[in-house]
Amino acid sequence: MKKYLLLLSFSVLAFSCKEKAENSSENPKETAEVAPKEELKENEWTVLFDGTNLDNLQLYGNDNSIENWKIEGDALVFHPPTERPKDTYYNLVTKKEYTSFILSIDWKISEGGNSGIFWGIKDDGTYGQPYETGLEVQVLDNQKHPDAKNGTDRQAGALYDMVAPSKDVTKPIGEWNTAVITINHKTNTGSSVLNGVTVAEFPLNGADWNSLLKNSKFNGWDGYAAYKTGKIGVQDHGDVVAYRNIKIKELD
Repeated sequence: MKKYLLLLSFSVLAFSCKEKAENSSENPKETAEVAPKEELKENEWTVLFDGTNLDNLQLYGNDNSIENWKIEGDALVFHPPTERPKDTYYNLVTKKEYTSFILSIDWKISEGGNSGIFWGIKDDGTYGQPYETGLEVQVLDNQKHPDAKNGTDRQAGALYDMVAPSKDVTKPIGEWNTAVITINHKTNTGSSVLNGVTVAEFPLNGADWNSLLKNSKFNGWDGYAAYKTGKIGVQDHGDVVAYRNIKIKELD
């Protein structure tokens, strides 16, 4: 009887080990199936600038050479011209238009500098500047640029002249900041995230949007925020500014 029980115990143990081995052999397959899905999810991002070329970008209003925007290391740096022809600006825009999206972009402003990130830009020759149609998330030296004294809704991370950032989370001058801007027309929501903090949220249409517009400098501007689909751009405000790691994920 003892011999029988001993043999039975060995049989159960052998079956258990075999089952574990079979399960273990399946695990690599499961891992192999999950990894491509995660990789595909990451590949939903489209790189607009990675430090190697300017193929996805052009000057607002034309496609001439981008003389004042220089690739330095992995960054795109704007150097204002020493002599500027009257009413000439070097705003940079995407060649493609976008509607709903998540935009991720690093920025670094010079001391006392000013720039901005636009979307919904109409670039068909009708308007002279991106800000005439495009909404803007502010890029600014909050400490030394005078526009910061004109209200918190003109400070870095703000929906310019409309929604002030909830707090100042900018890095010291000379350090990189990361902005993530989400525009979703299907849900009527927009947001500005700066250095991992959601600093501004806003509607894109409706009564609440109309109220924001009415109380801003843009009230009555023909064409302002009128285009759901438009180009994305960065501003020449006359100061040195750098951008890098520019990528976008379009939303259905």
